[in-house]
Amino acid sequence: MKGKILINAYLDSREYLYEAERLLEEFKKLGVDVSVVRLDEYPAIISDGEISIDFSADFFVYLDKDKYVLTMLEKSGAKVFNNARAIQTCDDKMSTYIALSDSGVPMPKTLPGILCYNQNEKIKEKAVEKIEKELAYPLIVKESYGSLGKRVYLVKNREELLITLETVKTKPHLLQEFVEESKGRDLRVIVVGQKYVGAMERFSDVDFRSNVGAGGKGRKADASDEIKNLSEKIAKILNLDYCGIDFLYKDGGVTVCEVNSNAYFFTFEKVTGINVAKIFAEYILSVLKYNKKIKT
Repeated sequence: MKGKILINAYLDSREYLYEAERLLEEFKKLGVDVSVVRLDEYPAIISDGEISIDFSADFFVYLDKDKYVLTMLEKSGAKVFNNARAIQTCDDKMSTYIALSDSGVPMPKTLPGILCYNQNEKIKEKAVEKIEKELAYPLIVKESYGSLGKRVYLVKNREELLITLETVKTKPHLLQEFVEESKGRDLRVIVVGQKYVGAMERFSDVDFRSNVGAGGKGRKADASDEIKNLSEKIAKILNLDYCGIDFLYKDGGVTVCEVNSNAYFFTFEKVTGINVAKIFAEYILSVLKYNKKIKT
């Protein structure tokens, strides 16, 4: 059996490369021939109306958010972890909230941002009034596409709101209630095969964001049965093979902050002692063996 781990062409951080290296290590222990390939080295083209793509593997682990190559792989019949639709939904935070709505999943009050196509246009007064009617200050403005706590803004008054909206108005974005109770801390849960794996509390003394990428730290945490069940429910709704779910603490429980289809597990493995890479690799092989059994 052969597999390929596809990674971003430009990301070189230790935390990002760790994920691919650990999966490679665990697959080798399981006797699986796996290679790591950057997307700039991966041939994918549409020629004469037909997709031409390297299909020389039994499965692909997709550690990126580039939807085009991923979709081409799937359309060609490749087995990919995670699937294209799941990754695209999680990559767009507003799409994530929409997908999880009407399912009993607790989420902060959220408004879709109004997209502007002309940088010279001024922010509409009615748009500001609508926001202030629904959300109290301080509030959160997020660009819909962003990772590691970046492109997330804490807005304390109308002046700051206008400045922030000017910054994001031509980009997909959302506005959200600020969960004061969870300031500087959240709960990261890892789910594999739609089964709870473990939890890590992230915290920061210097920022309202607790992301490790924004300077936060992590420590092992215990999750209640309610949180475990909720995590599995979210993964099932979004049809994710692997994900990291970030929960904010609110009113004695939790509310969903975001869902990451390519959640880094560098810090998670270090502080929890849980071998995420092994669990993910074994899950992938179990799916492939089950599919092969069904076909025969």
